[in-house]
Amino acid sequence: MTTRRLLFCGAAGAPLFVIVLLVEGALRPGYDPFYHSGSQLSLGERGWIQIANFVVSGLLITAFAAGVRRSLASWWAAVPIGLIGAGLIGAGVFVMDPMQGYPPGAPEGVVLTGSWHHTAHDLASLPVFFGLPVACVAVAIRLKGWWRLYSAVTAVATLVLFPVYGQAFTDDAANAGLLQRVLIVTGWTWLTLLAVHLIRREDTADQAGPFSDLIRRRRPERA
Repeated sequence: MTTRRLLFCGAAGAPLFVIVLLVEGALRPGYDPFYHSGSQLSLGERGWIQIANFVVSGLLITAFAAGVRRSLASWWAAVPIGLIGAGLIGAGVFVMDPMQGYPPGAPEGVVLTGSWHHTAHDLASLPVFFGLPVACVAVAIRLKGWWRLYSAVTAVATLVLFPVYGQAFTDDAANAGLLQRVLIVTGWTWLTLLAVHLIRREDTADQAGPFSDLIRRRRPERA
């Protein structure tokens, strides 16, 4: 697969995940997107939609990681993005336990001692939310100009939002779902824009013909 096609996987996979998450959260009966986590959409009769969203988006982002490796010539940027994709696949394969009254009839509140697949789901989620700031830092080092600042700000934002959301979920806070969505939209917007940016770089390099590799290595990055 060409580098450009791999990068397009990121331009498709990241927004796909967010769109399905937001639309399903708004339309799912008995589900409160301000309170419930995105992973709870994997439960119930329509749970297969979010499970498929996890797996398909994860596969696309994993392919995107290969494109990042080729485009930026950086394993430090590609590996954490690959871990994000793998974590999404794992989070789809292993669903969390019913809780917080969803699906209807589930126990109220947060169940802290869960089943083995709930534990596996939580473990699969860790590389997703820790991989994001690591990838941002790696890209901030590799790129220059506006992208350096944007990546650094996104790294800080995700590092702050993740524990804030985690505490809100543990406390069964009414706004836990909203906090998670802010975290996800922040990180996945960065992934989408990175994919678009790198696709444009590839297009510019292709127009340069035999000097494309030289341009990729020496061209300064601008906002």
